Amino acid sequence: TIQDLDKENVNDHGTTIIIETFKFSYYTNLCVKILDMVEIPVKTGKKKEIVDITNLVKDLVKKEDFRNGSIILFLTHTTAALTIADLDPGTDLDMLDAYEAMIPKLPYRHPHDPSHVPSHILSSLIGVSVTILVRNSEIVLGEWQRIVLAEFDGPKDRKIIISFHE
Repeated sequence: TIQDLDKENVNDHGTTIIIETFKFSYYTNLCVKILDMVEIPVKTGKKKEIVDITNLVKDLVKKEDFRNGSIILFLTHTTAALTIADLDPGTDLDMLDAYEAMIPKLPYRHPHDPSHVPSHILSSLIGVSVTILVRNSEIVLGEWQRIVLAEFDGPKDRKIIISFHE
């Protein structure tokens, strides 16, 4: 669980997670509403992997004392993705194999590094954000659903911004 914003946290997969919180406010109808945005760096450890961030998000919702509404997770990268998935044993590897099979082997023209164009394509197809409902300080997921970061060009330091909406 997240005990202190100054501490590093290590999840079940050995991924180091450091939390940084910042707040901003905006004015609407002469009222001030405070919205929290939390930045979560995730250090991936492999070229391609699926990182389960569900428990981190659950702990964060409780720590922020967020009761009801929705949260948006936004990944600030173009060679990784966020999604909801079933993570029975081996499913992560099945997902990575299926993703790789979806991308055609073409002579890509990306000037920076053509070898990671498939990573850009997968990030674009899968997406870099997910919206999760929150009810009574619990994230609302189906029985087998997990929130995952799909890494396609690691290992890298990734950043997820989470915004809270009432």
